[in-house]
Amino acid sequence: MNGLSNQIKKIVILVLVLAVPGSLYYLLTQKGKNRYKPLPIYGPKQVAKTGHTRRGKYIPDTIYHQLPDFTLTNQLGKPVKLKDFDYKVFVVNFFYGHCPEVCANVNKNIDRLAGAFRKNKMVKFVSITVDPQRDDVKALEAYSKPFGFPADKWMFLTGDTTTIYGLARNGFLVNAVKVDNNFIFDSKLILMDAEKRIRGTYDGTNLQDVARLNDEIKVQIAEELRKIKAPD
Repeated sequence: MNGLSNQIKKIVILVLVLAVPGSLYYLLTQKGKNRYKPLPIYGPKQVAKTGHTRRGKYIPDTIYHQLPDFTLTNQLGKPVKLKDFDYKVFVVNFFYGHCPEVCANVNKNIDRLAGAFRKNKMVKFVSITVDPQRDDVKALEAYSKPFGFPADKWMFLTGDTTTIYGLARNGFLVNAVKVDNNFIFDSKLILMDAEKRIRGTYDGTNLQDVARLNDEIKVQIAEELRKIKAPD
């Protein structure tokens, strides 16, 4: 009974964190630029042959890791490509439909995040199966229905294993592999920016990490809006 009570308390705290608008987003969007520190950019990077000048000093440009192009299929049977995320901030996780407990916990947390950003068209959520043989379009449609989000808000994606595992390892830089009849993959939530770069990783089972992701989605939204409003 105490365990159930503690779990309910945790859920209430998380819902309050996600639902109650704090001062962070206001400070980021209303108080002018240069009032926040942008999120880091993760992954390998290299120095470009181009550069720019700042305060009289030449600074080489940096080429950051970006997602490679891909084609997968959503829960409605429609193709989803990298270009579908142009001008979007999106959160990605890997899962499979018959996953015992971890996937269910992660997706419950995503459900709350997606609810907090339900009306924000700039933010999308993406769950990619690591078991496409069982998680076909029909299975993903059934899996997604209880969450109640449209497919263009929370996408459940399937495809061939070569594409999915390659995208996990080489694109999102997380583990995804099948060993015998077991699936080994990270339970991370991955925050991506509009340039398809990794801006944060979070433990999808940890309520504090999920709350931090909630705040950092807002940070990234502010950055993307500044890019749009910045003069050429």
